Amino acid sequence: MSQSEMSMKIIGRAELVSFPELGIEAVHARIDTGAQTSAIWVSRAEVVNGRLEVVLFGSSHPSYTGEVLYFDEFNHGMVASSNGHAEPRYKVRMLIGIAGKTIRARLTLADRSTQVYPVLVGRNVLRGRFIVDVKLGNVMKEAELERSRKLQEILKKGPTE
Repeated sequence: MSQSEMSMKIIGRAELVSFPELGIEAVHARIDTGAQTSAIWVSRAEVVNGRLEVVLFGSSHPSYTGEVLYFDEFNHGMVASSNGHAEPRYKVRMLIGIAGKTIRARLTLADRSTQVYPVLVGRNVLRGRFIVDVKLGNVMKEAELERSRKLQEILKKGPTE
């Protein structure tokens, strides 16, 4: 193991993260070494008078407040998922806290309402800072199993027209 690898923190496949600038603590995040960029769940994102107005999470999430956050600096671009589907997304920079480290990173704003984890941490946060051990982490096992059961039910029903 190299000296730089020894200085990296070991994290699991799911961790609790915070967004210190926003006063948000202990949000479940999926750690995804296959994702280039990190993402956070937004239920609303639109540009009004040159500013990006954002509402984080959805009303069913414990961290949802309905508060509108404003970003003066943002980008808009296409993001490709692992299955090749591309969609337009806004991108903002913010502080994310994970495993005792605070990192300023670019996050895409996405509808993650159908995902188990409201935040996805990708390589842009992980690279050079963390080693991922998939046996570890703050995993939401019951929620993962429930989502898997629902997906299996959809598969059993077959294609819809």
